[in-house]
Amino acid sequence: MSAVLGKLVLDRRATVDAVTEAPAPLQPIDLTDDATVAEALDVAVRVGEVLLAAGTGAIDTSDQVQFVAATYGLARCDVDVTYNSIVLSAHRGPTMPPASTMRIVHYRSMDFTRLAAVDRLTRRIRRDAISPAQAREELLAITSAPHPYHRWVATLAWSAMAASIAVLLGGGLLVAAVAFASTLVIDRVNRYLNGLGLPFFFQHLVGGIIATAPAITLYAFREQLGISVSPGLIIAAGVTVLLSGLSLVGSVQDAITGAPITASARFFELVMMTGGIIAGVATTLRIAAVLGSDLPVINYVVTTGLTQLPSKVAAGAAASLFFALACYAERRALTAAALGGAVGTLVYQLALGLSVGPIIASATAATVVGFAGGLMARRAYTPPLVVAVAGITPLLPGLALYRGLYAILQTELLVGLTALFAAFGIGCGLAAGVTLGEWMARTARYPRSMRRAGTLRRPALRRARPRRARTASPTPETTKVTPRVARLRRDFRRS
Repeated sequence: MSAVLGKLVLDRRATVDAVTEAPAPLQPIDLTDDATVAEALDVAVRVGEVLLAAGTGAIDTSDQVQFVAATYGLARCDVDVTYNSIVLSAHRGPTMPPASTMRIVHYRSMDFTRLAAVDRLTRRIRRDAISPAQAREELLAITSAPHPYHRWVATLAWSAMAASIAVLLGGGLLVAAVAFASTLVIDRVNRYLNGLGLPFFFQHLVGGIIATAPAITLYAFREQLGISVSPGLIIAAGVTVLLSGLSLVGSVQDAITGAPITASARFFELVMMTGGIIAGVATTLRIAAVLGSDLPVINYVVTTGLTQLPSKVAAGAAASLFFALACYAERRALTAAALGGAVGTLVYQLALGLSVGPIIASATAATVVGFAGGLMARRAYTPPLVVAVAGITPLLPGLALYRGLYAILQTELLVGLTALFAAFGIGCGLAAGVTLGEWMARTARYPRSMRRAGTLRRPALRRARPRRARTASPTPETTKVTPRVARLRRDFRRS
């Protein structure tokens, strides 16, 4: 066990570690060459575009953009990152006008493989001092490459995630199978609607309808089919899957780290998408009520016994793994995502056993997930955002959201508003806990290799002390050159 943990938190350089300072470039670009400066700025803003599109916080995106620009000698830069734009202005001295560029982010992509590849490219720009032209070519190859898995793999992963969430909530085999089938339909229909250019609000509305309709149908014909089904768990599993793609972590992280404008924009988008889900579920429930098929009220009691703990932890790990797979994460990141989900579910269940409430339990579990995910991401060589977002997916408040909505539709306003505010508190607790955990991971155990390579310096040639001979003093011809001195001489000649 200790060997496995040692591999996961190995003290090696990886993409989890924050950039602390810009390196002194070995080959800085010519600041008087407008074309070269524009090419370096284009590389920097394109890197920021991929990070921002994947849900990275505005402050982290700004740091990475500044880091890439400073690597090429543009140390004095001003970066303005908003919800869908990046503005970069570089100061080139008192006698030359500043160089500026702007990039608009027109898309949102949950391709974690592309995110990890771009993150590693920024490290190569620092370590290998590659030219802006070469970096731009590699960046274009990364952004234009197809997804690593077929789209049907992502569809099946979303469906398997819904089945895992249903098991985590206490559903049986039938509930898991129905959640699997309904999520499969949701994904394929939304892909088709996305191809037609339908706004995301209406896509989530359709998703809410599809997630609710099978549950109502099975419950209405339960006596004829001879089955016993819990429709609320099926709906909650579908709602959780729809919520998992939203930028909850990024919005709260921007608010905490000092980017209120971007946080407000992301949070408003989050509210609108959640409103689409609520509208879809509410429309279906109202139609069912008109047809005389009312659903039972969910009396969900959290069970924290040790007998059900292994199954819940396994279901949480499976949900995180399938979420990472659905977002096209690299194979080596899937294990880290599954461990993050297992740890988060375990801590959440243990915290509920201490009667601290779901909000505090969710925040505590998210903090552990963010911290453990940051350590594990060093071994997996992938950004900690992948592990953190996947790890908190099983804890998203899909059931609380459905309970509050159903209570409001039944004219129980106090109960419904209480449940909705509880869902909002759980979401904020998850995002805040992940942010705190990632900060702890970056500061608690900083790899020695990153401390050694804090800045890149020119190789310096030192004269080696000659080995003393017993008979005569050594001469320059008889002095033995060590391999280290030879390597330094060779690097010095190259520079």
